[in-house]
Amino acid sequence: MFQESLSKGRVESRINAQERREYFYLAVKRVTDFVLALIGLILSSPILLVVAILIKLESPGPVFIDQKRIGKDGKLFKIYKFRSMIDNAEQILMDWLETDPAIREEYLTNKKLANDPRITKVGKFIRKTSLDELPQLINVLLGDMSLVGPRPYLEYEIEDMSITYFTIIKMTPGITGPWQVAGRSNVSFKERCSLDCKYYKERSLRKDFCILLKTVKVVFSKVGAK
Repeated sequence: MFQESLSKGRVESRINAQERREYFYLAVKRVTDFVLALIGLILSSPILLVVAILIKLESPGPVFIDQKRIGKDGKLFKIYKFRSMIDNAEQILMDWLETDPAIREEYLTNKKLANDPRITKVGKFIRKTSLDELPQLINVLLGDMSLVGPRPYLEYEIEDMSITYFTIIKMTPGITGPWQVAGRSNVSFKERCSLDCKYYKERSLRKDFCILLKTVKVVFSKVGAK
């Protein structure tokens, strides 16, 4: 009886220690996210203004897009991005998926098109340099996103995420994450889901810092950017 109680106490102690580590990790992560996102928005404000002007000059339509994405616990939120495609791009894609088997097969496999004609000239530049993601610093300030985490998925991708969905929604999505530093467009959708699940099991402040450093390298080398 004594040994059983002792064993139970040790298990509870390990669980409590794990919960404390998790709480510490999330608390430090949130404070770091808020401070760095605020600094990032202030420092990048001139760049944000220039990009906004270029987008407006090149093609009609809004400067920003706000898409619904899957957040923590499966809750939907609006993600902010610079518009990198022609206006009404989503409807055009839906039409292609219905009428073009080749495009449908490519999109169902990778959730992207290698040579997407909907992307504008300015859009190609801001995608390759990841400038289109800068407005997501607002999402980080609001708490909908983190600097590091799985990239937020679209609602219609839930079925393709399969069982990995239940692991991925345990995390706050990020501006950058394992998919970003692994090659982005060079990684299949299935591999992306696997990378996000692996990140959940191994996540730590040290790993997040390493991903941020790798992201800087990836952005400058433009690996997988399309």
